[in-house]
Amino acid sequence: MLIILESVLDGATLAQFRQLLADARWQDGSATAGTLARSVKRNHQLADSDPLAVRLGEQILQALGRNPRFISAALPRRIYPPKFNRYAEQGSYGVHVDSAIMGVPGSGQSLRTDLSATLFLAEPAEYEGGELEIETPFGAQVVKLAAGDMVLYPSTSLHRVAPVTRGARVASFFWIESMVADEAARSLLFDLDQAIQGLTPGLAADDDRLLKLTSVYHNLLRRWAQA
Repeated sequence: MLIILESVLDGATLAQFRQLLADARWQDGSATAGTLARSVKRNHQLADSDPLAVRLGEQILQALGRNPRFISAALPRRIYPPKFNRYAEQGSYGVHVDSAIMGVPGSGQSLRTDLSATLFLAEPAEYEGGELEIETPFGAQVVKLAAGDMVLYPSTSLHRVAPVTRGARVASFFWIESMVADEAARSLLFDLDQAIQGLTPGLAADDDRLLKLTSVYHNLLRRWAQA
């Protein structure tokens, strides 16, 4: 399931991000790639320990904590601290799959990557190329979003970033370990929760139909979730 979250960052926050990242200390991104991915990764990233990356990453996590659609879609258990990358001058990332288990920097803990996230921080008109291409059961999906919008997709998916031929593509990316590991179960819960949220404004809080649907949702979550 591929889900678009619009306006994860508000206009003022986004403007601040863009200004700060314009003067950031970008490093060769291949140093953080896995053995197979290293040969196809051509971009720049901020170091995990860079104070700017830590500060902006915390702001992203705070914004996501206030985003009900993100919570509904991801059912997050753990989130890898957001990272930041920049593609320019033919920069690209060839076809790869994200590692299944990642160590969380500075925590001594590991995280299972159930969902991958890319938060776009450059406007589409500011660069050419740079599309995120995600393989799905229905073929490749091409994603190039407005600044401040984010895409969530299964970490099991093969994906690539097309070469940037003009300008610079700047984004934040990270991974989520969900309370519900099974993608199909998580998708069903998301659809059910979205239906409940859609019905709620038109029904009384004690409407029997709404209560039954809510009960089904929570009982399925109880069956599938690992808290």
